[in-house]
Amino acid sequence: MRTATISRRTSETSIDVTVDLDGTGAYAISTGVGFFDHMLEQLSRHSLIDMQVKTVGDLHIDQHHTVEDTGLALGAAIAQALGEKRGIRRYADALSPMDETLARVAVDISGRPWLVWKTEFSTKKLGEMDTEMFEHFFHSLAQTAGLTLHIETLYGSNNHHIAEACFKGVARALREACEIDPRKADAIPSTKGSL
Repeated sequence: MRTATISRRTSETSIDVTVDLDGTGAYAISTGVGFFDHMLEQLSRHSLIDMQVKTVGDLHIDQHHTVEDTGLALGAAIAQALGEKRGIRRYADALSPMDETLARVAVDISGRPWLVWKTEFSTKKLGEMDTEMFEHFFHSLAQTAGLTLHIETLYGSNNHHIAEACFKGVARALREACEIDPRKADAIPSTKGSL
């Protein structure tokens, strides 16, 4: 079973994350930041990765540590659940429309963390969430999950739609990249022999 549980404790946050890569998109998310919870729910539902995320952070300061550390813990859980990455498709991409917005996402589960972020927001907050933290979340996720992750908003005007298109696009790409390819179910998808 491709599951993992990560507990992360610092003086700034206390986080427990459990993932099941072969789930149905079931989730239980609580970070203390409502819009962030909504986006993580989208990530779970559309990736079909079951996620339980419980974050208690120093929100009396700001959202930075809460969002960053949640990304780090979630990425670490995904990496642990992937194990040696035998049989995975590894590469995937997705176009994600959300009304007037279109986002494009590409992912390589390469073991080489990298984020290309080409998305802008015209407002500083969505609900109570700082929009600058979306990029930071995906950077943290890519870092510990070992993802090369490209996220680009091709066009769009509604900030909620822009954020949601990005999260749903990442979800759809992750879903495909994490899937087992029945044609190479026991092979590591690299000529190097490891990822």
